Amino acid sequence: MSEAQDWNTTVIKEFRENEGKVGGMFEGAPMILVHHTGAKSGNERVTPLVYFRESERIFIFASKGGASENPAWFHNLVANPKTRVEVGAETFEVIARVLEGAERDEYYAKQAALMPNFADYASKTTRTIPVIELERV
Repeated sequence: MSEAQDWNTTVIKEFRENEGKVGGMFEGAPMILVHHTGAKSGNERVTPLVYFRESERIFIFASKGGASENPAWFHNLVANPKTRVEVGAETFEVIARVLEGAERDEYYAKQAALMPNFADYASKTTRTIPVIELERV
């Protein structure tokens, strides 16, 4: 198991034991567990992410800490947009939709205003960091 997988496993365990709350560097941040099916492998994976919520709308950000490429989970959601998420103690199905243009910019700016590290991520890369809405089914 890679170091990243081991770290994710620890965060997922803590999330599930504490109804969506985790400590460490994500203490106090809104966390979501996103299930996704591998675009090539077909294997199910779970990734803990910070999310932004506006009313019933949920948004996640494929920042990968400002890396030059998108995270694997993003490609998986594009290939297989119907999935499920865990928020707090609740699990429900969603459809992932990648935002475009002004709508994308609006929600990325809202996230960066709440968590300035997202502005830092955007400044580290030449790619436009995708914003994905997770629409409850």
